[in-house]
Amino acid sequence: MTANAAARAAAPTRREQILREAARLFAERGFHGVGVDEIGAAVGISGPGLYRHFPGKDAMLAELLVGISERLLEGGRRRVAAADGSADAVLDSLIDGHIDFALDDRSLITLHDRELDRLRDSDRKLVRQLQRRYVELWVQVVRDVYQGLPEAEARACVHAVFGLLNSTPHLSGPGQLPRREATGALLHRLARGAFAAAAD
Repeated sequence: MTANAAARAAAPTRREQILREAARLFAERGFHGVGVDEIGAAVGISGPGLYRHFPGKDAMLAELLVGISERLLEGGRRRVAAADGSADAVLDSLIDGHIDFALDDRSLITLHDRELDRLRDSDRKLVRQLQRRYVELWVQVVRDVYQGLPEAEARACVHAVFGLLNSTPHLSGPGQLPRREATGALLHRLARGAFAAAAD
């Protein structure tokens, strides 16, 4: 593959650009505070031009929230499958993967917290179903590491750790993050500490 071909392959598609800017704008100003024309302007096309990619804002919101739930679940499954057999290593990998999401996709966390109820019922149920599967993936790994930890306690702790990791939108202003590497390392230590405390 040539350098130009590699660059084209790595470049986001127009659809991905639209979704990224829609997520940013929805997170900053709320779903109803953003018009189609503004999303179009953010990616350099007319508002009506967006309709070649999405039927409307509702479809963008659904793709963003369903999409991130699918991505987290599939990423978690890949990490479990790629592990070297050590339950501790699997848990560390899951934590690191979620930290990457929490630091890189903070607008989606805000969007989920504020706008999930705006999805139509079928999309909202799909998001919840995917999230439950993601939680159960973690619960199994946590119980492999901390044997003897009751299932209900493991599940409660997983939810608590998600709350901790998903608090990243509150760390700083939009687009700013204090020392990403140090922040990630701190979040990892806090997550492992929470699981260890639950197992005591």
